[in-house]
Amino acid sequence: MHTDSLFEIALLAVCALVLGLVLQRLRQPAIVGYIFAGVVLGPSGFGLFPDRGPIETLAELGVLLLLFVIGMELSLRAFRRVLRLAVLGAGAQIVLSIGAMLFLAQFFDRSVETAIVMGFVVALSSTAVAIKLLEDIGELRTAVGRTAIGVLIAQDLAIVPMLLIVDGLAGGTGIPLIGYVKLFAAVALLAGMIVLLTGRSRVGVPFAHAIHGNVELAAITALAYCFGAALISALLGLSPAYGAFLAGLWIGNSTARAPLLAAARPIQSVLLMVFFVSIGLLLDMGFIWDNLAEVMSILLVVTVLKTIMNVAVLRILREPWPRAWIVGVSIGQIGEFSFVLVAAGVAAGLVLDTAGRIAVSVIALSLMLSPLWLLFSRRLERLVGTNVVSLREYLGNLFAPETKAVANMSLYTRRFTLHMSKSAKNMMPHDETPEGGGDDARMEGDGEGTADGDDQK
Repeated sequence: MHTDSLFEIALLAVCALVLGLVLQRLRQPAIVGYIFAGVVLGPSGFGLFPDRGPIETLAELGVLLLLFVIGMELSLRAFRRVLRLAVLGAGAQIVLSIGAMLFLAQFFDRSVETAIVMGFVVALSSTAVAIKLLEDIGELRTAVGRTAIGVLIAQDLAIVPMLLIVDGLAGGTGIPLIGYVKLFAAVALLAGMIVLLTGRSRVGVPFAHAIHGNVELAAITALAYCFGAALISALLGLSPAYGAFLAGLWIGNSTARAPLLAAARPIQSVLLMVFFVSIGLLLDMGFIWDNLAEVMSILLVVTVLKTIMNVAVLRILREPWPRAWIVGVSIGQIGEFSFVLVAAGVAAGLVLDTAGRIAVSVIALSLMLSPLWLLFSRRLERLVGTNVVSLREYLGNLFAPETKAVANMSLYTRRFTLHMSKSAKNMMPHDETPEGGGDDARMEGDGEGTADGDDQK
């Protein structure tokens, strides 16, 4: 039993490493390789992980640690400046997403309740993917990153009333009073922490002196603060990710920030890799193939529509065009918390099982293609206004790095094959020839040569 578990862990790590390196070689984000690793190991590939329970648990811990680390790295004064923009932007996204789904429901003969649930699903973006993308392009700690993080945190706050609304729609009772209380408490807690922490230089945390110079204790302390705060938040009926983020904000403005941040980062990177692999495990390529037209059309509409909506909302809120463009594209995917909303909708009977599987497929594909969509959009922005006269030249400039990487890999493969072929020939003894050869073959050749010579004479 232990050997089987060790084999699965080793296979997951090796597959993620190899495909991550291959995608980086092709000038693509490594996280796409991690998702491909999940596809290869999952039900669409070798089916080596029939029980996704342990993987899902580790993936959820990775998201919690990600928000914990982001909270530690975030500048509260800068975050305070974008808080109003974040709340308005996230609110506008939710309203527009529900409106778009209500419009589409008229064509697909869906109920209003189902449209509202799917509007919630579409409105949320992936905190893990968006932050990783912004980090890869060097925008995480700029004004672009602060704006994106603000919108993502506001969306994470909205998951609480969303789940309450789904329960209310199922029972026909609407949102209970406790839902409004929880939402008010969550917003008040965040605002209070921002006011408190920005008014002081550094705060103290328990065990800060004990972990000084001790890497092992620092790692355990970071995990205890992160998961402990997430647990308290969950027990209060709020999102666990919200609690982890608040704990990160507190630690980030404390005297123990440096050792805890250094200890938490490596663990977060490993668990986040598991998160991306778990997305690949969700993809059932057989089901997607059977429903290809519907899945791909929904994915295209959602991706393009959500990106346009994000950019438009930020421009209306007077964000500069370059910043609005990058933020809008980077949060143009559907989020990991959308899986929770789909499951809640299916359990409440608001979303049919087949529709739920289609939604899960669209969410997973959206997360998988999000890095490529950001890369494509940024290149598209750079090519606007250039002196390109033909479609072929335009596509050549758009995909030039990938074309060059594929050509280099093809060249290396041909050289390697030629080298191995020459090595095999050199290793063959000179007195050995293929069957039917040897001295007889040479003598036969000599005889033919003599005969030809006589004929010429």
